[in-house]
Amino acid sequence: MPAAARSVTPASPAALYGDLFRAVQTLRIFPDGKTFVDATAKRDPSAIMADYRRQRPRDAAAVRAFVLANFTVPGVNDRQPGDLRQHIRSLWPMLVRPADPVVAGSSALPMPQPYVVPGGRFREMYYWDSYFTMLGLAVDDQQPLVETMLADFTDTIERYGHIPNGMRSYYLGRSQPPFFALMLDLSKDEDPALAARRLAALKREHAYWMTGAACLDASGACARVVRMPDGTLLNRYWDDRPLPRDESHAEDVATAAEDPSRTAEVIYRHLRAGAESGWDYSSRWLADPKRLASIRTTEIVPVDLNSLMLIMEEAIAGRAGAAGDRATQARFTRLAQQRRAALNRYFWVADEGRYGDWDRVTQAPTSAVTAAMLYPLFAGAASPEQARAVAATVRRTLLAPGGLRTTPLRTGQQWDAPNGWAPLQWIAIAGLEKNGERALAKEIARRWLGTVTAAYADTGKMLEKYDVEERKPGGGGEYPTQDGFGWTNGVTSALLERYPDL
Repeated sequence: MPAAARSVTPASPAALYGDLFRAVQTLRIFPDGKTFVDATAKRDPSAIMADYRRQRPRDAAAVRAFVLANFTVPGVNDRQPGDLRQHIRSLWPMLVRPADPVVAGSSALPMPQPYVVPGGRFREMYYWDSYFTMLGLAVDDQQPLVETMLADFTDTIERYGHIPNGMRSYYLGRSQPPFFALMLDLSKDEDPALAARRLAALKREHAYWMTGAACLDASGACARVVRMPDGTLLNRYWDDRPLPRDESHAEDVATAAEDPSRTAEVIYRHLRAGAESGWDYSSRWLADPKRLASIRTTEIVPVDLNSLMLIMEEAIAGRAGAAGDRATQARFTRLAQQRRAALNRYFWVADEGRYGDWDRVTQAPTSAVTAAMLYPLFAGAASPEQARAVAATVRRTLLAPGGLRTTPLRTGQQWDAPNGWAPLQWIAIAGLEKNGERALAKEIARRWLGTVTAAYADTGKMLEKYDVEERKPGGGGEYPTQDGFGWTNGVTSALLERYPDL
């Protein structure tokens, strides 16, 4: 640098930016007053101030947007989008937990081998989260973690008869969307003895979901099993404990008190079943989309769960066939064929070009338009004509600037608009790809990766959920948006691997 340039005394930010400086500091746009004064202008300060005087942003949100558009702010928007894949790889070690010791007085279910947690308030391994996390581990050279997590899940089924929502004692009354069969496909361990052990665990998980078949009464439902009008047995979400959730006790008691027309135990069961679905909570489960107290999860036969059960039954048939167990192969092939037919008999809404959940009360598909409509495509249960119709419906109702909406409704629940979630992006993209709708699949991937990248550049974080309307961190629900974040990391890495040109 020439000596003359070094000798120029730079003006202070207060002098350079005047009214803008005072607005930023007075409105506390950044919690630390030092943040803005350490920012670097992206262009000539006089041009920035000319635009500020012309635009005159009126509130804190507008001032913040103006600052982020015109300055590189340390710790806020100073990260480069191109660093995203490397950032995810650096996060994996931070989310790994070693094998757990047994600790008296702890609610933790000890895991025998290392595993990955989602992050934030989620300090233990979760069921369906882990599949999407493992997609990323598999392409980020973390195969040993894929294998140890599979060992943990296999051990968990052997100990408890199922995989709980998460690895805590208070989650044992319920499971989550059953992805164990798909997790097994990510393994590279071909040991025959291990394959036999895993097949036994997979069959035991299926038996857990079908336990209610032994207690069906005139109502046509027991536990997680529902008898459909033609006699086919399908599944619903449930929880074995009709109590407030331990982890959300006060919230559940308050919700139950809002509807005196039903017993608290009935509402607790619906709330817990909603938690088993992973969609806790969504208008999908509500009689009144604006009232959580109207929840009725167990009265709904979900299209996503039954698609995953189809995948499980086909996986058991295939693995049993490979092991030479023809009787088991034949039995589960027959069950899969029955479920595949039922998916298209009960869940297909032809005049709307979508799949929907089945309402046990009205004996018809619900009116809820949700991203769950893509699960039959993911499971390979849709015809080419159905896949084309679903793709058209997705473009019309769920495709947002930043990815796939969960539903079109804004209710304040976190599994509704404007939020998008990594697992549903993957289900949609993989399902559409499988059915020849590659252009839409890639477009959803492009928009979603743009949202994740923009939020990372702005915050330096990988988040649990995103607002896909405004391409920013998501909101709603019972707790603040968490960072970390296992399934977002996993899906992002997997999509960057699948679409290297995005």
